Amino acid sequence: METTGGKAYGLLKSQQEEKLNSINEGFLSDPQYAEEEDLVAKLEMFKKKYMEFDLNDQGEIDIMGLKRMLEKLGLAKTHLELKKMMSEVVGGTSKDTISYHDFLNMMLGKRNAILKLILMFEGMGKDQQQKNAGPPCRKTFSDLP
Repeated sequence: METTGGKAYGLLKSQQEEKLNSINEGFLSDPQYAEEEDLVAKLEMFKKKYMEFDLNDQGEIDIMGLKRMLEKLGLAKTHLELKKMMSEVVGGTSKDTISYHDFLNMMLGKRNAILKLILMFEGMGKDQQQKNAGPPCRKTFSDLP
């Protein structure tokens, strides 16, 4: 019985995280982003989100990772829509993956890509959903219209 699968996966993820941390360091020292509020916290949040959807663990989000990300947010898209989103993120080039650097440029940049808007408003939607969690309040006859 092979017991190294979990350890190997953990090692792979920690190596990936180190790689993404080094890219984050580059963004922290970039004067272009010096004015960005809470840059350290934002980069940490973006890194976690990115790692969650890097399905092939190659340090890039492919079209299936993007599809899964949007489905998890309740926004399933067609293959054509996904390809359009990807080209928007990577600046019009016909790449099949989104690198972490491209992802950060999209999230921190001034351009409003569709994916950026979806991810930014995802947090707002979660706050509203959490308020309604749990069983509904018990109703009485006086509550009826």
